[in-house]
Amino acid sequence: MYNDLDHQTRKRQILADLALLGVAFIWGITFTVVKVALNGIGPYYFLGLRFFAAFIFLALVYARHWRLVNKQSILAGVTIGIFLFGGYAFQTVGLKYTSAASAGFITGMSVVLVPLIVILTSRRLPGPTNLIGAGSAAVGLAALTLQDNLTFSNGDTLVFFCAVSFALHIILVGRYVLRFDPIALTIIQIGTVAVASLIGALTLEEIPQVLNREVWVALIITAIPATALAFMIQNRVQCHTSPNHTAIIFTTEPVFAALYACIPGGEVLSARQWAGCLLIIVGMLVAELKSDA
Repeated sequence: MYNDLDHQTRKRQILADLALLGVAFIWGITFTVVKVALNGIGPYYFLGLRFFAAFIFLALVYARHWRLVNKQSILAGVTIGIFLFGGYAFQTVGLKYTSAASAGFITGMSVVLVPLIVILTSRRLPGPTNLIGAGSAAVGLAALTLQDNLTFSNGDTLVFFCAVSFALHIILVGRYVLRFDPIALTIIQIGTVAVASLIGALTLEEIPQVLNREVWVALIITAIPATALAFMIQNRVQCHTSPNHTAIIFTTEPVFAALYACIPGGEVLSARQWAGCLLIIVGMLVAELKSDA
């Protein structure tokens, strides 16, 4: 009986991990698309339009989930939405001052930050395979992001703050999806990001007069697949795996970003950066060897 339960638990975790890997793929290939779009629109207006469109889509398609919303779930959704906004705001602004590949790599630093925050808040060490996997991914990220003089550019620094925000977002999602309806949480957090982004846009940016083709393409790609559907998937499946595991899986996002940037984006990776990609993949595979927390 216990073996059957363990098998079912492991099976659910593998399926959840595959779903999260799909989310990382979707996010990774949007880096270059967003970078191109930012030539024709301010970052906060782009975020505001992207998340507002995603909010409308989810609110209409999953309207029946509004009855599951209460004060506690609103507070939880707004909280994770604030950290999600911080992550995307720092990332999108940072993309204006660094390469799409570097932005993707530094965003993956959350793989190191998540276990550190978990240790500080719960005083419980993650399992050995997660620690080894996170360490491998961290070394890979260093090889991929550090410049020859071993310093970050201004854009890289902004994207690092994005990694901190995303790490806190992953941890809070893991906590709240066990208590509230995941789809309702998704709608609330996306709505929070939309409102915060539009406030930032109206405060800091000029209203765009015309949206060019690249902006429209980026909005279509990012609003539904990379926002509405991606976060709905994360919120629905993360209860079957740990925040540490989720963070390690999400380090494949920069690998996908780098590969996509090399194909249509014209960016070139060095041998050191390719080695970093390999270490990230090794880190994820090591973490999959055992379902420890």
